[in-house]
Amino acid sequence: MDPLFNSTDLLNSTTSSNDTNKLNRTVYSNQFVQPVWRIVLWAIAYSSIVIVSVVGNVTVIWIIMAHKRMRTVTNYFLLNLAFAEASMSAFNTVINFTYAVHNEWYFGLIYCRFHNFFPIAAVFASIYSMTAIALDRYMAIIHPLQQRMSSTETKVVVGVIWVLALLLAFPQYFYSNTEMLPDRVVCYIDWPEYTLCDLKKIYSVCVAILIYFLPLLVMGCAYLVVGLTLWASEIPGDSSDRYKEQLTAKRKVVKMMIVVVCTFAICWLPYHVYFLLQQFFPDMFEKWFIQQVYLGIMWLAMSSTMYNPIIYCCLNDRFRAGFKQAFRFCPCIPQGSYEGLELKSTRYLQTQTSVYKASRMETTVSTVLQAIGARPHSSSLDLTSNGSSSRSVSKTVSETSSFYSSNNLQE
Repeated sequence: MDPLFNSTDLLNSTTSSNDTNKLNRTVYSNQFVQPVWRIVLWAIAYSSIVIVSVVGNVTVIWIIMAHKRMRTVTNYFLLNLAFAEASMSAFNTVINFTYAVHNEWYFGLIYCRFHNFFPIAAVFASIYSMTAIALDRYMAIIHPLQQRMSSTETKVVVGVIWVLALLLAFPQYFYSNTEMLPDRVVCYIDWPEYTLCDLKKIYSVCVAILIYFLPLLVMGCAYLVVGLTLWASEIPGDSSDRYKEQLTAKRKVVKMMIVVVCTFAICWLPYHVYFLLQQFFPDMFEKWFIQQVYLGIMWLAMSSTMYNPIIYCCLNDRFRAGFKQAFRFCPCIPQGSYEGLELKSTRYLQTQTSVYKASRMETTVSTVLQAIGARPHSSSLDLTSNGSSSRSVSKTVSETSSFYSSNNLQE
């Protein structure tokens, strides 16, 4: 996250001037002082982001980690997304706000480097976790016969995402620096100057493409195909209740993720537009009102970290049950069916499934035997009927097993 203004540009542009008074006015004075009441309002707005984001995302992490049924491919990526958003909200939102309000750095060189480095890594991890979910949904729905990622493979993908995120953000860490001015300290990125290229502009454009426009394009195409498959067309063949329940479950997951992606895109679009314009039209950002514009844009971008837990709670029954369980001590939270929404161990589900299948098979076999007993004089026909009935029993049990197995794998 760059500061409100690039101090390097100001220093370079004013040092060449012979007018000492002008230098003092443009570089060393802090013209972005605002009244206390405005600072208080902004402080309340930013504090609400931190509280809701940290509490909500930590609760999401607990719901996924504490319940075996929630440890699916999609939810592992949601876990990574929640970790990245909670970390960015806790470590950068308040610091960003403090620096933007006072335009003075109080936190030293080490945190200056971390402050410019970590948000890019966290945003990269967030949006590529959403991209991985989109591709996983695409493979599960468009190519259902292909084998999906295992738990180990999912963790490897998460690790690769973080490695790439750290590599992309490293230049911000490497070139970050602090500068002591007569009346304040500034934290800025001291980009090297080359005659053949402007490294700062190239890096800014690449970051905007890699952590916003490219992944949104990929997710948009994936969810467009998935949406057309799930809503705009009918898959021929199975029209049973099992198929309809699976289709409804898949639609719910896709709908939730589309809302998550659209929320992210809306929140971060003004931020990327702001910094791209700053690189190519720097004179536009020396107006007196630009501080309020920046605070508003940054609040919108940072607020993206607090919406996802709310979306999960509203659009997913299992997450809603988990939130009710986590906040059951609050008098305003109604008691939910925590045990009824499969927030249980996989072993319990398998036991329940086995009991149901055994009961179902016993009922079917009993019915078949009664039918055979009603025709004692047709032995050859009985044998044929018995074989057919056995196949019917096998088919019934197979369908029942398939139904519960597919339900247990749904996310």
